[in-house]
Amino acid sequence: MPPNLILYAVPFFAISILVEGIFLYREQRERIDIKDTFTSVALGFGNLLSGLITKTIMAVIFWYLYDNFHVFTLDGSAWWMWVLAFFADDFSYYWFHREAHLIRYFWASHKVHHSSEKYNLATAVRQTWTGNITFSYIFYLWMPIVGFHPIVILVMQQVSLLYQYWIHTETIGKMWRPFEYIFNTPSHHRAHHGSDVKYLDKNYAGIMIIWDRMFGTFIEETDRPTYGLVENVNTNNPVKIAFGEWIDMGKDVISNPKHTLNYIFGRPGWSHDGSRKTAREMQKELRN
Repeated sequence: MPPNLILYAVPFFAISILVEGIFLYREQRERIDIKDTFTSVALGFGNLLSGLITKTIMAVIFWYLYDNFHVFTLDGSAWWMWVLAFFADDFSYYWFHREAHLIRYFWASHKVHHSSEKYNLATAVRQTWTGNITFSYIFYLWMPIVGFHPIVILVMQQVSLLYQYWIHTETIGKMWRPFEYIFNTPSHHRAHHGSDVKYLDKNYAGIMIIWDRMFGTFIEETDRPTYGLVENVNTNNPVKIAFGEWIDMGKDVISNPKHTLNYIFGRPGWSHDGSRKTAREMQKELRN
């Protein structure tokens, strides 16, 4: 197994969250919430603990596919292999992230990350406890089959997560235009976390925003987003946040068994009677 870069980064996360929190409290008090911050940190630690098991399972599956089905043998000592791995991982993350917003089954885990109504570095560590155990890594399974070694994949996944940490802030405005055009930035990711109808289901990028530009999911940050969910969770209980959408999904299935597949694999917000609306439906209403 590769070194756990996320674990080594925890002291940096703690210090930077504290420094940003002090700045926000002194300069912009309405943008910091101590209870919300502690909830994010609790969910982050829960993610680390659950990952001890779930990420091991994921790694075993990657190794099995690599040992038995890999098509090519990519040289880990070659610089170009790491360049290919970077793009392959970032491409895979884009599609994972996109489907995590478009398929309720994956959204049930990813919703945790969007549950804060604040946007700061603490929000970055607000992570799911159920993502890996519910097979969110299926979007990466092609990589060991092609020939990327499991250690390479696991390292690149951690690099992606580390990069995305710093973009969860309002203390950085728009950056150098060429950088904004190619890479994911705080501005792009603020729009992604917006619950405003125009911002819903946009800017799925991990490191490179070019995927959103290529596949038609990019939006420029214009107005300051309203952070959180269309319907906020209204709790700081990390357990309720971690499992709330799974419980709601179960209730929908039990109440409407004929619509089981749609309630599990349909778009978040889908309802058989139109009592709720998906992001696409809300955006269509906005255009009309």
